[in-house]
Amino acid sequence: MNVTLGILVLSILSENFVLSQFLGICPFLGVSKKLNTAVGMSLAVIFVMVLATAVTYPLYAYVLEPHGMAYLQTIAFILIIAALVQLVELVLKKYLPALYRALGIYLPLITTNCAVLGVTLLHFTKGYTYPQALVNAFGSGVGFLVAMVLFAGVRERMEECEIPKFLQGLPITLIAAALVSLSFMGFSGIANGLLGA
Repeated sequence: MNVTLGILVLSILSENFVLSQFLGICPFLGVSKKLNTAVGMSLAVIFVMVLATAVTYPLYAYVLEPHGMAYLQTIAFILIIAALVQLVELVLKKYLPALYRALGIYLPLITTNCAVLGVTLLHFTKGYTYPQALVNAFGSGVGFLVAMVLFAGVRERMEECEIPKFLQGLPITLIAAALVSLSFMGFSGIANGLLGA
């Protein structure tokens, strides 16, 4: 139980895919202008991460690896992730059209979001069991949500500030992202204590 809790906390804080491992930066920068779109995108990413892990882990462990086809994992995983994103896209278009329109091009980009693919691939390098992989996927998605919500709050506050002309737009966004990321590096010290290393 302690290991599972440790994996969850680490995936949210010290091994945050966006702020510590710098994966999934495209939607992080593109969709974080408004809090509601940031939350909507994050919930879609959580869903895709957990479901992709639920499907890809057994596929790799019981089909690809035993039959000597492990080299196909990236292609197979991307196809599964693409199918799941299509499912999310159809559901949002039907039931939440405003969020679907607000997410725009960033919703299909979940298919190629390196954070989603990274989660599905890194379970095997870390030696996680199937339940641990699911916990890690959920925690990584929650970590994505935390990063998006924090950064959306920062960006909404920046809208109220007078920013020098030469820093407006992308420069101040990247500076703010670096500062938020720097704050998450302080959590790296908890890794050893949580997993008993």
